[in-house]
Amino acid sequence: MIALTIVLFIGILALLIVAHEWGHFIVARKSGIRVDEFGFGFPPKVLSVKKGQTEYSFNLIPLGGFVKIHGEDGEAQGEPDSFTARPVPTRIAVVLAGVTMNFLLAAALLSFGFWYGLPQVVDEQAGLGVRNAKVTILQVAPGSPAVHAGIKIGDAIVGVSFSGTHEDINEVKAAQEYINTHRGQEFPLVLERGSERVEKQVTPRTEIPQNEGALGVVLEKTGIVSYPWHLAIKEGVQATGEMTWTFLKTFYTIIAHLVSEGKLVADIAGPVGIGALTYQVTQLGFSYIIQFAAILSINLAIINALPFPALDGGRTIFLLIEGVKGSPVSRRFEYIVHAAGFALLILLMIVVTVRDVVKLF
Repeated sequence: MIALTIVLFIGILALLIVAHEWGHFIVARKSGIRVDEFGFGFPPKVLSVKKGQTEYSFNLIPLGGFVKIHGEDGEAQGEPDSFTARPVPTRIAVVLAGVTMNFLLAAALLSFGFWYGLPQVVDEQAGLGVRNAKVTILQVAPGSPAVHAGIKIGDAIVGVSFSGTHEDINEVKAAQEYINTHRGQEFPLVLERGSERVEKQVTPRTEIPQNEGALGVVLEKTGIVSYPWHLAIKEGVQATGEMTWTFLKTFYTIIAHLVSEGKLVADIAGPVGIGALTYQVTQLGFSYIIQFAAILSINLAIINALPFPALDGGRTIFLLIEGVKGSPVSRRFEYIVHAAGFALLILLMIVVTVRDVVKLF
């Protein structure tokens, strides 16, 4: 499973990066701008091949990628195939093409997922293809009996046992009734966790906090839901929009609290944390992997669109300033700002990675 997780992690990362950089690449080429290098990963370089005017390279550190566009740093002034020779709107299109491609990739992944089948609540999915329906735990309340028993979000309740008798559970109402009628009594709860079945000894509480159940979980009947291809495309595009809006609100909340209170109100995962999440998703199955890749692609798009130096959004800000004032910002000043931004991003990645490693151990 570890080997499969590593392969999937690198594969998903490669897909997201190649899509992002291909966006920059194709829009630059279509705009008549020369692309000197299309690289996957960060140097040192492992191998490369040159086709036409572009060198395609594979680098040792597979945690990023880049497209070296001719003249993007202000050099090659006056050359007709350079980045600087194009009008500001064209250059903005090139810079934001990577973000656009990540949104399109997410929509394509989710559209395929809705056709193949994605996990959803299935109570009102009449007329659609539903498989693997089960009672799934969507939330676990802090300090609840479920937490003490080691129950996790994503576990599915498939049965209960008490006094030597076993009862299969297929509906949310049946699970809730069984738990409520055995408050204060310990019994084994049979769970499906990925491809495994586990038993957890639980004791539903007799005194229930407000807005919580006896076990402290939120249950929904979920299943793998498949749509006809034409509806799958509609659902995929709509889901991409909804996820984007949700993530934007989340990012706003995180940044607002960071500025006002000086603390993070949500966890931020680095490569190690995403690798750990990949391991968990791998256990759940192919449908969840598709959804996970789409979520990462949307997050990558939003992060790159932020108006922060060294990111696509930050570079766009400098181009917008150039468009307003009619002349470029000092190349030296822009270089210093982007270099400082890049250094901060690397520092943040190191801090987050160290924290992720500490969490694992």
